[in-house]
Amino acid sequence: MLRTTTFGGDGKRRDLCLTLLVGAIGSTNLDQAFGSRAAPTETLSGLVERVTYHNAENGFCVLRVKARGQRDLVAVVGHAAAINAGEFISATGMWTTDREHGLQFKAAQVTTTQPTTLEGIEKYLGSGMIRGIGPTYARALVRAFGEAVFDLIEQEPGRLREVTGIGTKRAQRIVAGWAEQKAIREIMLFLHANGVGTSRAVRIFKTYGQQAIAMITENPYRLARDIRGIGFRTADLVAAKLGIEKTAMIRVRAGLSFGLAEATGQGHCGLPVAELTRSTSELIEVEPALIETALGLELRDGDLVADSVDGEACVFLAGLYRSEQAIAERLRLLSEGRPPWPVIDAGRAVPWATGVTHLRNEVPCPSP
Repeated sequence: MLRTTTFGGDGKRRDLCLTLLVGAIGSTNLDQAFGSRAAPTETLSGLVERVTYHNAENGFCVLRVKARGQRDLVAVVGHAAAINAGEFISATGMWTTDREHGLQFKAAQVTTTQPTTLEGIEKYLGSGMIRGIGPTYARALVRAFGEAVFDLIEQEPGRLREVTGIGTKRAQRIVAGWAEQKAIREIMLFLHANGVGTSRAVRIFKTYGQQAIAMITENPYRLARDIRGIGFRTADLVAAKLGIEKTAMIRVRAGLSFGLAEATGQGHCGLPVAELTRSTSELIEVEPALIETALGLELRDGDLVADSVDGEACVFLAGLYRSEQAIAERLRLLSEGRPPWPVIDAGRAVPWATGVTHLRNEVPCPSP
């Protein structure tokens, strides 16, 4: 019989105890064994001591963090567009136990800020994140300017040349590298503030680069069109946080593509106009009159295509419509043209094939 005990203390100790209990009863799923309360969401803050791994393409990273309230370095697993030793992070997630690597903090969101201590600043600058600065120059910059080094790079870049070995070209590389890193932090903070998780935020940054904030502010619904894995609903949440009304034409126009995309799940490449108007009106909760106006604009700009099927007016997603047209044309050409191979004489070919393969021919050959 298994005794149950109430465990106090921090999440790390609780998760370890629960893992041992789950192992004892033969389950590998904490949620199934104890419910969602077994792994509560927590916030972990600390200094990045080492970046064990970082994938520049998707942002996946493994960090060693000196966290508040933890004696040993903590392994943090999550996503970040750019991450460097010396940065201060705030991570939201839960404790998990990996069979191979042991206890880890699995972060759903990672927010970085520049360090404030001299030790952290030196480690941050010397991590290689800024072109033109390595460990040697990082040490020299911190000795020369102390905690004011970040403000100096941004506001008085000419003073960088006061450090021995830093000339005009190196100073220019340092300033450019600093501006790039600052832009990345601002973009990630903007996306986090508008309800976008870190892994998706990384994909957005990789797609739009330095123009991400301007492009999303102008039209957040482009996220559903441009970023794989982000749909209308996610873009709609971002739009709401940016103050875009439900009846805004930019939203209704995006809703039409959403309505057609939903129809593809049932095997449709397009819908009759009346059905599209009704379904979109229900999906995004706006009046049909707005849908009709938006449809005219989408057809005018070529984002949607109108055609008739059996005499009924229909609307298609432009990409799917072009694909259907291309397939139909290819099939027409194949049906009208002559095959590239010569006519096969079955009466001679079948005996030859059976002789080569040593298989018996159980079906009589058709008469030519």
